Amino acid sequence: MKTVSLELGLPQSSCTNGHLMCAGCFIHLLADARLKEEQATCPNCRCEISKSLCCRNLAVEKAVSELPSECGFCLRQFPRSLLERHQKEECQDRVTQCKYKRIGCPWHGPFHELTVHEAACAHPTKTGNELMEILDEMDQSHRKEMQLYNSIFSLLSFEKIGYTEVQFRPYRTDDFITRLYYETPRFTVLNQTWVLKARVNDSERNPNLSCKRTLSFQLLLKSKVTAPLECSFLLLKGPYDDVRISPVIYHFVFTNESNETDYVPLPIIDSVECNKLLAAKNINLRLFLFQIQK
Repeated sequence: MKTVSLELGLPQSSCTNGHLMCAGCFIHLLADARLKEEQATCPNCRCEISKSLCCRNLAVEKAVSELPSECGFCLRQFPRSLLERHQKEECQDRVTQCKYKRIGCPWHGPFHELTVHEAACAHPTKTGNELMEILDEMDQSHRKEMQLYNSIFSLLSFEKIGYTEVQFRPYRTDDFITRLYYETPRFTVLNQTWVLKARVNDSERNPNLSCKRTLSFQLLLKSKVTAPLECSFLLLKGPYDDVRISPVIYHFVFTNESNETDYVPLPIIDSVECNKLLAAKNINLRLFLFQIQK
């Protein structure tokens, strides 16, 4: 008989026959089924599962929270409900960093050694020139972050700005090996008609066999234009989704002959977030378009 291990501490869902799945496994099963064009099923009894058919089992979650679980640092056991606080605030063996990290100290070690290390740490005695080199490296990283946000603020000052909620809907190709794609209905922004398309792992042969999953998208102009249309654009999460997307600004000049961008990465944080999108019936995001005028 096949069994399913429970990820302690995560929400627990159950199929219509009562078999349990942790949140991570449940989302992964739904995403795999979407990629393989199959109905997702319970690993134990093979009944159909979906977000509407399954429900959280609060009684099991409560029971699981009281089960003993081992601290990954000191190896002592605690009720699961207390483990997170112990590992973050109380465990003497938890990994911590030197308070002089801000001026370049790379030390990582157990909390009970922190006081001894900081008393002997050489970084507070470094010369001004040595500290300036460290601070320059930190400033470079900070400048990259600020450059992105300054670019967004600059775009927001443009005269012609448009945004809309977009819904990517899945569809299949008629190829010998069918692949999963997404496409939005046509929408109007900046008085032009557009479509967005998306694909999984850049259309690799069997993305369901890959642990690393990504989405990429392209923007297509469906209207005819009388002059080149230069735009910057970015996709962000929609108002009702919790997916984590990092803002990335893309740029393209649309013409009647060149009316679609290359596929560019949808900047999702990781494969877990990608699975959340694949497990959903549709993908709901928000598109911003900025027309650049000479």
